[in-house]
Amino acid sequence: MSKNSGGVRVIDEKTSLFVIAGPMFLELLLNILLNNMDTLMLSHYDEYSVGAVGNANQVMFLFIITFNIIATAISVVVAQYLGAKKYDEMNKIYTLAFIVNIVFGIVLSAFLVLGKGLITSFLNVSPQMLPDACTYLNIVGGGLFLQAGYNVMLQILRCNGYTKIGMYISIAINLINIGGNYLFLYGPLKHLNLGVAGVGISTVTARVVALIFALAFFYKKKIGKMSIKLLHPFPGGLLAKMIKIGLPSAGENFAYSFYQMILLSFINTMGNDSTNARVYCNSLISFSMVLASSTAMANQIITGHLVGAGKEEEAYKRVFKTLKLTLPLTIAVSAANWLLSPFTLRIFTANEAIIKVGFAIMAVDIFIETGRCLNMTVIYSLKAAGDYVYPLIVGLITMVFLGTLGGYTYGVLLGFGVAGIYAGTASDECIRGLIVLNHWRRRKWFGKRVVDDGDV
Repeated sequence: MSKNSGGVRVIDEKTSLFVIAGPMFLELLLNILLNNMDTLMLSHYDEYSVGAVGNANQVMFLFIITFNIIATAISVVVAQYLGAKKYDEMNKIYTLAFIVNIVFGIVLSAFLVLGKGLITSFLNVSPQMLPDACTYLNIVGGGLFLQAGYNVMLQILRCNGYTKIGMYISIAINLINIGGNYLFLYGPLKHLNLGVAGVGISTVTARVVALIFALAFFYKKKIGKMSIKLLHPFPGGLLAKMIKIGLPSAGENFAYSFYQMILLSFINTMGNDSTNARVYCNSLISFSMVLASSTAMANQIITGHLVGAGKEEEAYKRVFKTLKLTLPLTIAVSAANWLLSPFTLRIFTANEAIIKVGFAIMAVDIFIETGRCLNMTVIYSLKAAGDYVYPLIVGLITMVFLGTLGGYTYGVLLGFGVAGIYAGTASDECIRGLIVLNHWRRRKWFGKRVVDDGDV
C-alpha cells in the first residue's frame, strides 16, 4: 500500500490480499487464543463454569452484532469514500459513528443486565450453571458498550489501511486477560473466591485498554479527529444512510446468532456434557475459521475501495482469486482439526463422553467451514459493493429452514444429538454459499455502490 499526498493509505487492485489479511489473521488468532485461554483456565477450575460462560458469551455475541449496525456501515462507507478520494468531512462520519454506537451500546448493556433472567430461561441454562452465567452477564454484559466503541474504531483504522494495530491491541489485551484470570483463579487473589466474576473483571479491564489504545492510535496517526461540534447541525441524512447500510448487514449476522442461540437451547436440554462438548469444540473450530475470516475481511476492504473507485470488474475478479486460495486451505485445516480432536479435546477435559461427542462434531464441522468460507468471502464483498439486502433475505430463509429446522430434525427428532444440530448448520452454510456465489457471478451487485458525486 502506498500513501497519497494527504497521508491516506491507497488501496487498489494492485494491493496484495495478504498485506491486509496478514495482520488481521494474527489479530483474530490472538483473540481466539484469549477466548480459548478463558475456557482452558475455567475448565481446570470448575467445569460447570465453562458451560455458564459459554451460554453468556452466546448471548453477548448477539448484542455485539447489534452494535455492528454502525460498525458494518463504517466499513462500507469509509472504504468507498476513500476509494473515491472524497476526503472532505470524513471527521463528521467518524464522530457520528463513534458517538451513536457508544450511546446505543450503553442502552443495550443496560437491557442485557436487567433482562438476564428472561434470557437464561429462554436458553434452558441448567441450575448448576445459572448463578455463574448471571454473574458473568452482570459484569461483562454491563461493560459491553466498550466493545461497541472499539468495533467502530477498529473498522475506521482498518479502512484507512492500518490493519496491524488490531494485532498489537490483541497482544496487549491477551496479556491483561490471561494475567487477570491467573490472579483471580490460581494466583494471589484466589482467596477471594471470585471465580467467574474474576474472569469477567479481567475481560472488562482488557476492553477498556483496547478502546483507549485504538483512540490513541487514531489521534497519533492524525487519521482524523472527533468532536461533538461536527454534529451541528445533526447529519440525519448521513445517519440514515449508515443505518440503511448497516441494518441489513448486521441483521443477517443478528439472525445467525439468534438461530445459534435457539440451537444452543436444544443442546442445553441434552445435558451438561453436551453443552460443554459444544464449548470445547467451538474453541477448536475457531482455529479453522481464522484464515477464512481474515481473508474475507481483507477482501471486503479491497472490494470497497475498488467499487468506490468505479472498478467493479476488478472487484469481481478479486473474489474468485481469493476463493481459489482460501477454500482448499480451509478444508485442509478443518480436516486436520477433526483428526487431531481426540487428542486436542483432552487439553480441556478427560471426560470420555465429551470427547466422543466432540469427535463427531468436528467431523461435521469440515462441511460447516467449507460453506462458511464461501459465505464470508462472497457476502462480505457484496456488502462492500453496496448489495447488503440480498444476503439478508437469503440468510433468513436458509437459517430458518435449513439451520434451525434441519438442526432440530437431525439432532432431536432423529436422535443424532449435538452432531445432528451441527449438521443443520452445515446444510445452511453450504447451500447459502452456493446461492450467493451465483448472485456474485451474475453481477447482480453492479451499480449499487454507496458513494456518489453529491454525497456528504
